[in-house]
Amino acid sequence: MPQVFDVDDILPDRAAEAVRLPRSQEGSPQGLTITLIADYTLSRRAWLPSAAIVDLLGQFGVTSSAARVTISRLARRGVLEGRRDGRRSAYRLTAPVAASLAIGGVEVAAFGGEPDSWDGMWTVVAFSMPQEEGNQRRAIRDYLRWHGFAPLYDGVWVSPRPMSPERQGKLAANASSAITFMRSSCLELPTSANRTPIEAWDLAAIAERYQDFIRQWSRLASASAVRRVSGVAAVQARTEVMDAYRRFPGLDPLLPLELLPAGWPRLRARQVFVSVYDGLAQSATRHIREVVRRTDDGDWSDIRAHSVAEMAAGVGEQAPAAIGK
Repeated sequence: MPQVFDVDDILPDRAAEAVRLPRSQEGSPQGLTITLIADYTLSRRAWLPSAAIVDLLGQFGVTSSAARVTISRLARRGVLEGRRDGRRSAYRLTAPVAASLAIGGVEVAAFGGEPDSWDGMWTVVAFSMPQEEGNQRRAIRDYLRWHGFAPLYDGVWVSPRPMSPERQGKLAANASSAITFMRSSCLELPTSANRTPIEAWDLAAIAERYQDFIRQWSRLASASAVRRVSGVAAVQARTEVMDAYRRFPGLDPLLPLELLPAGWPRLRARQVFVSVYDGLAQSATRHIREVVRRTDDGDWSDIRAHSVAEMAAGVGEQAPAAIGK
C-alpha cells in the first residue's frame, strides 16, 4: 500500500471540532480512502459510488470487508456523508472536511511557489513546563513543528516567519505554564559558541530529503514519461508523489535563501512535483472514472483531478476548468 496522508496532519486548525478524524496511521485504509476521494472529487464535492470506493481500495491491497468497514467509520465520524438510490449507495466528503482539506491543500500546493522574501526577523517562542506535564509539552512541540518552528534550545523554538495572532492564541491557551512570543533580529556574537537560529534545522538532512525526492520522481517529470503511466499505476504514483511532497513544509518552512547553501534544491523539487502530479492527472482521472462506470453507468463527469495551481488557489472555492474532461 502506498504511503498516504495522515489526516490529522493535512486538516489544519480550522477543521470543525464536531468532525471526529481518524488517528494518524501511516498507510491506513482510512487515510488512503480520504486521499483518493479528495484527490478526484474535492473541486465539486462529487459523489462516488460505494462499490467503486471498495474497488479502488482493493487495487491498493485493501480487502472488500476492510474497505466497507472503513467507509462506515468515516461516515460515523462525519468525514463522509452518504446517499442511497435503491440498492446503490454513494459517498462524498462532508462540507466541513472538504473546506478543511482545501485549506490544507493551499498550504501544500503554494509551498515554494512564491518568490522568497524575508524581513530579517525571527519569531521566537519560549516556554517552560514542569516535568510532569510531558504530554502537554509534546503537544506544544508538535504544534510548533507543524507550523514551521524548530528547537534552537529545549524550550526555545524559532521560525523565520510570523505567527498569526490566531495561532498564537491557540498555542497560549494550551500552555499551562509560562510562554513568551517574540519577533526580533539575531545579533552575531564574537565567539565560537555563537549559535544562529538557522542552526535549529539540520540543513544537510533537509537537502538530502529534497535530493531523494528529486532522484525518485524526476524520471516521471517529462511529458513523454507520464504518458507511459496509466491505470492504477497513475493513481498510485500521483498519490505517492503528493504524500512525499506535502512533508516538505514541515521540514523546510521556507527558510530564507540568503541563509541557505548555494543551489538549495527546493525549487527543483517543486518543479518535479508539479510535473508529475499534473502530468498524471488525465490518466488518473480516466482510471477513476472507468472504475466508477463499472459499478454505475451514470454521469460522473464531476469526478476529476485538480492541478497544483487549482489547489493553491483553493480547490472547491471556485469552479475551475476540468482536467481530463
